[in-house]
Amino acid sequence: MGKTASIAVHHVTRVEGHGNIVLDLRDGRVTRCDLEIVEAPRFFECLLKDRPYEEAPRITCRICGICSVGHATASVLAIESALGVTPGPKTRTLRRLNMAGEWLQSHLLHVYFLVAPDAFGVTSVVPLAVTHPDIVTRALRLKRVANEICYTVSGRHVMPISYQAGGMGYWPTVAELAALREKLEAARPDIDATVELFATLTWPDVGRASEGLASLDEDGSYPMMGGPLHASAGRVFPPRAYREAMQEYLVEHSAAKHVKGQDGTFRVGALPRFNLASERLHPKAQAAARRLGLAPGLTNPFLYTPAQVVEAVHVFEEALGLVEALLADPAPEERAPVTRPRGGDGVGVCEVPRGTLVHDYTIGTDGRISRANCIIPTGQNLASVEADLRAFVPGIAEQPKAEIVHFAEMLVRAYDPCISCAVHVLDVTADTSGADG
Repeated sequence: MGKTASIAVHHVTRVEGHGNIVLDLRDGRVTRCDLEIVEAPRFFECLLKDRPYEEAPRITCRICGICSVGHATASVLAIESALGVTPGPKTRTLRRLNMAGEWLQSHLLHVYFLVAPDAFGVTSVVPLAVTHPDIVTRALRLKRVANEICYTVSGRHVMPISYQAGGMGYWPTVAELAALREKLEAARPDIDATVELFATLTWPDVGRASEGLASLDEDGSYPMMGGPLHASAGRVFPPRAYREAMQEYLVEHSAAKHVKGQDGTFRVGALPRFNLASERLHPKAQAAARRLGLAPGLTNPFLYTPAQVVEAVHVFEEALGLVEALLADPAPEERAPVTRPRGGDGVGVCEVPRGTLVHDYTIGTDGRISRANCIIPTGQNLASVEADLRAFVPGIAEQPKAEIVHFAEMLVRAYDPCISCAVHVLDVTADTSGADG
């Protein structure tokens, strides 16, 4: 006979937002496993309805202070898709640099401030600053540099307001780009030390196989700025067919919708991106992966953290390359023209730190958004988190309840959930009938 117990965690610590874990064990088997998302829905699709399309990137970037650049990017890509706008290559370079900065600061926040305390046996980064001040000061230095990337690109550290259909409203000067290059070059020892630190850590093992999904850039670069949706099972979906790959549905215990794929649960984010596109990584990131013991085919969700370290190395090196490209040709680029001024449907897909983000708009002939739908990465991962808990907890069921709680929280944290992004309504339609589905 195994353990029989009821476990309730209110609230999971060191995640963005508020969620509970409710587990029931009977004879060592999991009979109930709910990741309760208890925040009230945030109706950001409603905020877009009837607004001029120019306002959408400035509204949606406020959905999240961590992935605000990603929301602005997906939003402007959806607008450009609807209006038939093709931004120039320098605009795409500038936007990608901004995304690289956001990825870097987000991944560093997760691996250092949210995960590292577990590795060193403390409850938060506050006691870690006492026991390991060198680690925390390194993390703060790197976070500052990452934020400087976003500030240089768009004039703001978070929530950029410079995104426009076909272009950017702010363009960094040569002096600003040169200063950023100097700061990045000075930060390389901290990036190298980050890899070495996380190479010393070990992770629990779940090993539950799950389909992965990522939007792969068609130019062969590492997934970031959007493209067809690739599933690890081999299926490929164009962005406009995202509903075939991502099907939202309601569950009673969560204010955030769950999402399933054609074969059930799937994962998005650093782990499936690495599995699907590791050959696209910068050579230094590939070396970091080898140092961390990572190879394609990873199934253990606890390895999201070292996969994020690998991606941090990649975006750091890519940011340096993008700055060099902009310095070589620093003149601002003209905005690309609108070719379908009467509007229509448009889908914008990009890869944000936590996974694949979709914005889907209908723009009317009056230039206003009549329908909006956003599919958030954390919502796509929720069902997979619960499936991983069901697979993981029986193996630790005989441990004290406090240990079960500790490891269950670690598993949720591994996915780096952004819960406040995930609570939203689905597909606000032109007839104001609200959510469908």
